[in-house]
Amino acid sequence: MRGHERHRDEQHQRERITADREQEDRDGTFGARIAGLRPDAVIDLVCFTIDSARALLDALRGSDTHLVHCGSIWRAGVSHVLPITEEVATPPFGEYGTQKDAIARLYKEETASGGVATTSLHPGHISGPGWVPIGPLGNLDTTVITKLSAGAAIEVPGLGAESMAHVHADDVAQAFQLAVEHRAEAVGEDFFVTADTALTVRGYAHLVASWFGQEARIESVTWDRFRETTAGEDAHASWEHLSRSQVFSTDKPRRLLGYAPAYTASETVLDAVRWLVDNGEVEVARPLAG
Repeated sequence: MRGHERHRDEQHQRERITADREQEDRDGTFGARIAGLRPDAVIDLVCFTIDSARALLDALRGSDTHLVHCGSIWRAGVSHVLPITEEVATPPFGEYGTQKDAIARLYKEETASGGVATTSLHPGHISGPGWVPIGPLGNLDTTVITKLSAGAAIEVPGLGAESMAHVHADDVAQAFQLAVEHRAEAVGEDFFVTADTALTVRGYAHLVASWFGQEARIESVTWDRFRETTAGEDAHASWEHLSRSQVFSTDKPRRLLGYAPAYTASETVLDAVRWLVDNGEVEVARPLAG
């Protein structure tokens, strides 16, 4: 299925085209569709498999298009050295992270061999207005916000020292814009894109409670206990986020692109939670004062 919407003004002409990428990837037509637009730059936010990436590369080869890929911090595995840089990241695990890593490596090799000009940006846990943020327990269950707003106790798996790497959606957009504007510096490179700060589980819990004038009450439990009392999907998401315990350096995108995140991790999640509260998307016991 395909549709388009065109908007003109005195200075710009824009055309919006809607396509089913998954179907067109299966049909082998998506890459040709994009190449046929003769773009100066392609910002690809929805590439999740190496086959999809390879098909787009094949179609763009021989053009002067700059292909900017949205990867993920999960191309890095568990943290060994903090902050994590592009040079010290450990190997990924899990289907999502390994595919994003494979795509980034494919693109880097393509550019190094004189092929398509590529850049890979790897955002953290994207949050902001309209997003349900990864919460203090490393999942999307907003009932933890409800409990913390009421001063109720929450069960935390492990020590609560595990960390999460949030980034505001506006800062992700900034990074992509900078990559396009600074093509010479960006081509052939990979960048982690996060806030300058990161939150630990217990720090995040105390932060959320403070927005409602409360003190966080944290009970440390084993992962086995946590899995017994938490919905399976939420417990799995918690393990996926907290077992990695990631904090990233923003030095490389700052140095090469001029990236300057406008939001700390705390400001990022507050912006998201404020939107949820204002729009009645989460139940809270007291007004948000953060």
